[in-house]
Amino acid sequence: MKRKLISIISSCFNEENNLWELYNRTTAIMNKFPQYDFEHILADNGSTDNTYEILRNIAEKDKRYKIIVNTRNFGPDRSMHNVGISAKGDCIIALASDLQEPPELLEEFIKKWEKGYKIVIGVKHKSKENCIKYMIRTLGYFIMKKLTSIDLIPHYTGFGLCDRVVHDMLVKQEWPVPFTRGMISEIGFERAEIQFIQPKRKYGKSSYSLFKLYDAGMSGVTSYSKTPLRIASFIGVLMAICSMIAGMIYLVIKLLYWDSIPVGIAPMMIGIFFLLAIQFIFIGLLGEYILSISQAVYKRPLVVEKERIGFDDSYKE
Repeated sequence: MKRKLISIISSCFNEENNLWELYNRTTAIMNKFPQYDFEHILADNGSTDNTYEILRNIAEKDKRYKIIVNTRNFGPDRSMHNVGISAKGDCIIALASDLQEPPELLEEFIKKWEKGYKIVIGVKHKSKENCIKYMIRTLGYFIMKKLTSIDLIPHYTGFGLCDRVVHDMLVKQEWPVPFTRGMISEIGFERAEIQFIQPKRKYGKSSYSLFKLYDAGMSGVTSYSKTPLRIASFIGVLMAICSMIAGMIYLVIKLLYWDSIPVGIAPMMIGIFFLLAIQFIFIGLLGEYILSISQAVYKRPLVVEKERIGFDDSYKE
């Protein structure tokens, strides 16, 4: 009988100080499951430090580790999705390379999978990271959950296990910028959730800036929600009605008290700037939707690969 294969996938950007610890901790956990084969596929997402050299050394030391080298930094979501396409396992585990997602949870993921769960995810219920950033994330998840039509999982970043059946559904969807946490929720399979405390990053600096958090959040909203556009339409109609009513009231008062009611420059300026602000906000929203549509239409590649190490079809540019 053919042994089952577990695939672990990770994306790296300037993680030279974390990779050997990631290797040791991940391998130690997987050695607890001798009944399975495993592979760990890591993508170097255009690192500028020694990440590439360390990944190559790991792959040479342990043939279960395979490397994909991207030509530049295509972002963690696109890079992870591309790595996932190459995974051949009966289940696939997404694991960050910065050690803020504890590799030790892989043991619980696999045990839940053995019990029949198709999806097992890690959800951080506390974090030792910057408290302001954590609060912003919490607010972002709350807003997205209210705006979107799916049951978005707060503080789920993609860390978890998917059975082959679920994974095949994910990779077949042609997403220009994959939003994994939304895709998992939309599929609707019964899932197991394992809570953990996110540790503070040991080495390096997170490349996930506030702008990238906004970008990821807006990608989720434009992919799964019509609500912002409908709010824009509703507010536009409401403001038009209010403006007409206010104009009629002002006209009547002016006709009745012609000499005592001044024209008033200040109310006019306030009204104009308020209307302009509303227009710019909703023009920006329209732009986000148009950008999302254009990305899908152009069908650009997820990433451009420069080299593969450890694959049967390995190549170098």
